[in-house]
Amino acid sequence: MSDIAAPVAALVEELSKLPGVGVKTAQRLTFYILRSPNDQARRLAEAILRLKESIIYCSRCYNITETDPCSICSNPGRDQETICVVEEPLDVLALEKTGAYKGLYHVLHGALSPLNGIGRKDIRIDELFKRLADGKVHEVILATNPGFEGDYTAGVIKDGIKSELAVPQLRVTTLARGLPLGGDLEYADEGTLSRAIEGRRDL
Repeated sequence: MSDIAAPVAALVEELSKLPGVGVKTAQRLTFYILRSPNDQARRLAEAILRLKESIIYCSRCYNITETDPCSICSNPGRDQETICVVEEPLDVLALEKTGAYKGLYHVLHGALSPLNGIGRKDIRIDELFKRLADGKVHEVILATNPGFEGDYTAGVIKDGIKSELAVPQLRVTTLARGLPLGGDLEYADEGTLSRAIEGRRDL
């Protein structure tokens, strides 16, 4: 991009480093910002700076927050005896949108991946066990992503709870998996159908 003005080339290069943004998309975004009013570009820049300067991790659940503890952990209306374990902060957003879950969270910030060298010390499993050790939590919902890494992570956590924690009343559950609402059986993959059969319940 040697024939393009340096500021334009620099922004294209930085935007193309974002996940899911290729060079073409980065170029379109750059020229959109270039054509936008100065105050709009300034608000975007300020929002990015504010994000980097004010967002921290909650010392209890490790979700992203501006205050510590976060608004979920400090909410007395939440079920303090239930913790839902997720991989990323985006998973918290997804579950909160449903309005169906009223307990607390624990964000691992990743999943175990032996092939990629990601072990227990690289994510927040030990911090989870510290939260569970006092016996105040009665249920842990393992809501890791379906797939090898998510299932492996859930298995390690489940085994660790049984072997490392002396909390007999602690219930370990996982999210039900099966058919999407409004989906047709003929379009479902074999893995989804298998989960649906295994997770069937009484009517």
